[in-house]
Amino acid sequence: MQVEVTTDEDGFKGSWFAATIISPSGEDEYLVEYKTLRNDDDTEFLRDDIRACNIRPCPPEIIVVDGFKVMDEVDAYYNEGWWVGVIAKVLINCNYVVYFKEYDEEKTFKHADLRTHQDWLNGKWVVPSEV
Repeated sequence: MQVEVTTDEDGFKGSWFAATIISPSGEDEYLVEYKTLRNDDDTEFLRDDIRACNIRPCPPEIIVVDGFKVMDEVDAYYNEGWWVGVIAKVLINCNYVVYFKEYDEEKTFKHADLRTHQDWLNGKWVVPSEV
């Protein structure tokens, strides 16, 4: 099953990584294989035991035709995963400055590297502005 996983480890808060569930690995845990993260010697994709509460289905795609606006909550593809941030500035040529509150940091992204942020709540996807 294709999923996204997160971790509470320092340096990874607010991020989600694509993975495949391989098998149950304990009570309320699953062995997953990441789709983008590789082991230290770069010979295979990283595998890890992840608690069920840190696993969610892959979010549905939401097409953003007119571009993002300042204060839109987004996921930005960076360092092989999706990181939750907020649009801080709209630049020319469909580029955006995204602010990451967890790290008090801003980075510039192209439109193609952003998606509308969605939360998995009570078994369904919700856009934060709908909460």
